[in-house]
Amino acid sequence: MHMRYDSSMKTATIPAVRVESALRDEVESLLRDGETLSQFVEQSVRTAVRQRRDQDEFVARGLAALAAARQSGDYIDADVAIADLQRRLDAARIKARG
Repeated sequence: MHMRYDSSMKTATIPAVRVESALRDEVESLLRDGETLSQFVEQSVRTAVRQRRDQDEFVARGLAALAAARQSGDYIDADVAIADLQRRLDAARIKARG
């Protein structure tokens, strides 16, 4: 997925990053046919940005859900939930042994 630029878009550069030559060699060995190192770096940055945004949104949704659960009182303490799961696991292990 390569972004296409048109004349109305302004471009900027990402700062050059110094890396060990072994890392650069490894990256270059993984380039697809016709792919440049610059394209690989751009796609890697785009992927990292998307992952960070998704991760931040996930955490925000989790914190909002936690706050709503606590406010509504419809909340099970983590220790209680883990103890319940442990009891279920123990029962399943006993049943599996026959």
